[in-house]
Amino acid sequence: MKVITFFGHHKVGSTALQAFFARNHLALLRRGILYPAVEVEGLAQSLAGALNPDRPPALDRMNVREPHNALAFRMLAQATGGKPPDWHGNLPAVAQMIRALRLQADYLQPHTVILCSEVMSNFGSNHPRLIDTLRGIFPDATHELYCVLRRPDEYLTSWHAQRLRFGDKVSALSDKAARSYFAGIHFDYKRLLVPWIKRFADSTLHLRNYADVLAAGGSTEDFLARCGIGLGPDLIPAGRANTSLPRAAMELARRANLDLPAEQARILRQYLLEHGDRLNPVKNADVEMFGPDLRADMARRFAPVHDYLSALTGQPFFPDIDQLSTPRPIPEARATAQLLDRIDPTDLPDPALRDYISALHREIAA
Repeated sequence: MKVITFFGHHKVGSTALQAFFARNHLALLRRGILYPAVEVEGLAQSLAGALNPDRPPALDRMNVREPHNALAFRMLAQATGGKPPDWHGNLPAVAQMIRALRLQADYLQPHTVILCSEVMSNFGSNHPRLIDTLRGIFPDATHELYCVLRRPDEYLTSWHAQRLRFGDKVSALSDKAARSYFAGIHFDYKRLLVPWIKRFADSTLHLRNYADVLAAGGSTEDFLARCGIGLGPDLIPAGRANTSLPRAAMELARRANLDLPAEQARILRQYLLEHGDRLNPVKNADVEMFGPDLRADMARRFAPVHDYLSALTGQPFFPDIDQLSTPRPIPEARATAQLLDRIDPTDLPDPALRDYISALHREIAA
């Protein structure tokens, strides 16, 4: 039996990939490919789908769509004394989840098991023993690893937008936030990779540049092609699954998270997510989120990491690495002001939000 583990990174299409596997788990199982559940909700959904093939899986249920994120969060919580996030609720102990994985493999006898979790990218930096635990679930299997990395300026922007979307109260990237990432896996990709490579030294590693993944058609198409799994007419593409804030809207969301009660901030973020494409004054690729000095510092710090990635793959890993130090044409402040000009406060459902947006508009205009 072969086990293929997607262990990250974040913001590289993992949600679409997980949705694809969850939507097609029965069709894949008929091919001998198991995308296993880890707890009773996922197992119940699988049984319901087997009895009624026309019933789609409940992809809005995170334990169903992203079971291995649930596993990874539970493993991290057990290691740190914390708890999994609320969207992965009612999880059993790690030992029970591992037993569920093994029993499915024993009874269903797949030739391939797929584990898919961007949360596992967090194992190596502080909890490498969790990688040992993961490998020990199927000790006699052959293993392949799959990891996707984005050029760090693009990645940090997308990751920071994700944090804003979830309501985190953070600094702007151009202020303190970017530098806060430099020591961890969100910038130091070597720190992410080395513990995995050490523990899977005898395994194939598919290390992919996100730009190449997009050129191949997306996360699903690239994963299937690299891991030797044909798409086929019986499988339903997942499509885009994780909408992001426009870069011009990030500062508005950041300010709202800091200034407003949680529910009002959530309503404004949702408005920006739903209407961002219409309101967005410039292309995301043209918005400068860092500034020239910070970009120069990023390029200097990332150079040894890029050398490591290039040595692993035998070629420049990011062929466009020079873009890391190249500022974009539109400063974030200008893009934010232009987007704010396009917001009609009367479109907002909450009077307090209308007043807030109007006040921001006056402040920025001044």
